[in-house]
Amino acid sequence: MTSQKTRPALGALLFFGVCFALGIIFTFAAVQGDYGVFRRVEIDADRAALSAELAQLQSEVARMENLTQRLSDDYLDLDLLDQQARDVLGMIRADEIVIR
Repeated sequence: MTSQKTRPALGALLFFGVCFALGIIFTFAAVQGDYGVFRRVEIDADRAALSAELAQLQSEVARMENLTQRLSDDYLDLDLLDQQARDVLGMIRADEIVIR
């Protein structure tokens, strides 16, 4: 009665080794790749920053539209016109004091 040790088949080891390597490659690509988890987080952060910038620009445009409408021919705000004229021309009224 001689006992023979049986070794696992080389093909089975090779098969499981290749499967393990492919699993690691796909896992790495899912986390670090062009469409991976980290890239998704970067895209979401960029989207949030751009949304905030868009909201800020929209409020600025609304403010400028309001000023433009207040200086239009249909509706003239004399106080705004006076302020703009003083800013552009650098003039003051006789009853004002300039402090520098």
